[in-house]
Amino acid sequence: MLRTFQNGDELGIVKLWNEVLIHDPINANRFRNQILLDANFDPKGLIVAVEEGAIVGAVLAITRKLPMEGTNLESDTGWITFFMVHPQYERANIGHQLFEQACDYIKNQGAEKVYFSSYAPNYFVPGIDEDRYPKGYAFLLKEGFRKLYSPVAMHRALIDYVYPEQINELKKQRESEGYSFGKVQDGDLYELIQFANVHFNPDWGRAIREGILMGMDPARVLVAKNQDTIVGFALYGGYEGIRERFGPFGVDEREQGKGLGKILLHDTLHEMRKQSLQGAWFLWTSEKSAAGHLYLKNGFQTYRKFHVMVKELINN
Repeated sequence: MLRTFQNGDELGIVKLWNEVLIHDPINANRFRNQILLDANFDPKGLIVAVEEGAIVGAVLAITRKLPMEGTNLESDTGWITFFMVHPQYERANIGHQLFEQACDYIKNQGAEKVYFSSYAPNYFVPGIDEDRYPKGYAFLLKEGFRKLYSPVAMHRALIDYVYPEQINELKKQRESEGYSFGKVQDGDLYELIQFANVHFNPDWGRAIREGILMGMDPARVLVAKNQDTIVGFALYGGYEGIRERFGPFGVDEREQGKGLGKILLHDTLHEMRKQSLQGAWFLWTSEKSAAGHLYLKNGFQTYRKFHVMVKELINN
């Protein structure tokens, strides 16, 4: 039997999640915070398959009720952020039925396409990890999804990290030219959030605002300025309060090529090491982007690859 979410289902979903999505385990607190307290969550979009009182399949469909910025609800877009079926029921057509109902929900909200799973702010992974979940990837293809692009997750060990002398010299050179680097001040926050929203992604501005509101120490946010204007920033511990999680991080494209990103990156890693953190990681970048090259040249290694998938709903 397929039905929508009811009180108490969270226990069965978390249990099933940890049995099926074994590379991405979750606990009840994360489920509550990332899903049930998401402003865009609608119980009608969380569909479960039940057999003899036990949840054996689930899928979450999301459309935006609260704009990320301004008034843009991205009304043509929906997202599926997770799906799973117990292995014993994989050949019972449950997955297809779950997706059919999830896509109907998204389509009925007026959306024309659905993504797996590039949903901000509360995504768990950027997309499907083909290496770890080959059946899941094959299933998405069978359901009519196609691959858009393939972000990667990276990690850098900090156990033996030492601030590079060449970065120290570069920093002195830029400071002699009028640049400054340091921890964000309260008076910088409005400008910083607007900078993140305009030059990068509204989710980045949200991460700064909500991270600090939820208790993140503002000292984890570092900024680069040209005279008194913010031209770059980096932070750690902004997502879910996980201190080892690096980012977001970016430099104004008009200021690139001066090594400001290198300085911010290493200043942040140095701050993390001062906190006795053993590593830095993040979930989403492109290996072929300028940022991806910067990470790889400075000790980061790719440890997972994802595919962002999309399906058009207009003719379905």
